[in-house]
Amino acid sequence: MSLPEIVSRAEWRAAREALLAKEKAATRARDALNAERRRLPMVEIDKEYVFEGGDGKATLPDLFEGRDQLVVYHFMFAPEWDAGCRSCSAFLDQIGHLVHLRARGTSFAAVSRAPYPKILQFKARMGWTLPWYSSYVSDFNADFEVTLEHEGALVERPGLSCFLRESDRVFHTYSTYERGLDGLGSTTSLLDLTALGRREEWEEPKGRASALGAPAGSEGVRYHDEYEL
Repeated sequence: MSLPEIVSRAEWRAAREALLAKEKAATRARDALNAERRRLPMVEIDKEYVFEGGDGKATLPDLFEGRDQLVVYHFMFAPEWDAGCRSCSAFLDQIGHLVHLRARGTSFAAVSRAPYPKILQFKARMGWTLPWYSSYVSDFNADFEVTLEHEGALVERPGLSCFLRESDRVFHTYSTYERGLDGLGSTTSLLDLTALGRREEWEEPKGRASALGAPAGSEGVRYHDEYEL
């Protein structure tokens, strides 16, 4: 095994401070990239998709649960599989309490192509309570490029898509796939992919900050049982 070099405390501190400068530069670059992502144009969804979930049939607007943003995790689970993807399962395991997203007007749901009874059984095995829908009877997976045809067969790939709702209109704002999912899972990392972001005053472009009746930033964070939603 290759281990780090052993040095004195002074040498370690000098190396740490040099790295810290690069870390701060990376944070500023990430903020700029997130702002550029929020400036992406969006596409109106004029196709009606039908999903199946715990309350029966649902449309894409239903997945918003009354909020104005939606993050969909495209969970790899083909109809013929007996269980969901292991890597996708590890991703969902790291998703925190959804109330922190919901306090920022953002819903989260997983969507898979497997029939809902299979999803329900696997969801119970994993002990998850987050919303998870089947897109078995719709073109949702194909249209958002997570079920692809390759050499005459259908193949799955992981991905994540963000949507924005304005009244009764739904817009697709962003998608990422495979390695683009690296480092995601926390509340802030998911919000940073959305058109409205964290809805904080310092974010660019201006004019998308929180209008949810709660303070933005760290002042708006509550224990998960203290939010009034």
